[in-house]
Amino acid sequence: MPSSPIDTSKPHPARVYDWLLGGKDNYPVDQEVGEGLPAEARANAGRNRAFMHRASAWLARQGVDQFLDIGTGIPTEPNLHQVVQAVTPHARVVYADNDPIVLRHAEALLVSRPEGVTDYIHADVREPMAIVERASRTLDFGRPVALSLIALMHFLPDDQEPYRITRTLVDALPPGSYLVLSHGTADQHPELRQETESAYKKGAIALRMRTRAEVEPFFEGLELVDPGLVTAPEWYQEQPAPVYERSGFYVGVARVP
Repeated sequence: MPSSPIDTSKPHPARVYDWLLGGKDNYPVDQEVGEGLPAEARANAGRNRAFMHRASAWLARQGVDQFLDIGTGIPTEPNLHQVVQAVTPHARVVYADNDPIVLRHAEALLVSRPEGVTDYIHADVREPMAIVERASRTLDFGRPVALSLIALMHFLPDDQEPYRITRTLVDALPPGSYLVLSHGTADQHPELRQETESAYKKGAIALRMRTRAEVEPFFEGLELVDPGLVTAPEWYQEQPAPVYERSGFYVGVARVP
């Protein structure tokens, strides 16, 4: 993997997320953004991460053994490959992120089980076909692939065409594949919207939280699995969701027909 310079003078969403999850792979500029966020942001990040774990494990139990995780973030354990390879040891996982520190940590820490494969791509989601082309060196796009876009698309404002990017990625997947997506929202806590947006704006990080109606188009043409498009704490398969918790994320898992 080619070496890229790490700019520690500017915050990065992946490192802010790491700080929110209690990780240590972040810098003072990232911590400053995190400390400016509402206190509830840490709990929201944890609930979103827990959704990723549940969804990935469920897909592995459905027989999916290939995963493409874009916007990987800092490797805060357990990671996607650890979750799915615990179910399916031979699973193949490709991580992609545009922050050099993420990929450097990934290369050192995200070690696959011997039966499986883990690969890392330094790439930007705004160049979706480049990601698909490079991922195809590890994944077989003739068989189902689970595409994970976790806490990523809300960092793409409308003028960067997040719906088109998602559609381009989904169109590259064969039938029987899945899209796993979570997206930031202020629907359940509108009083925190300004504080959240101001913290990211201060760090020069674009943020476009979306309503439920604005998140729905990401799944256009796909078959949402139960319980559908819900908040992160509500997405459960094998058991009922726990007592209601308000959330800063909408989430969904959908099958490619």
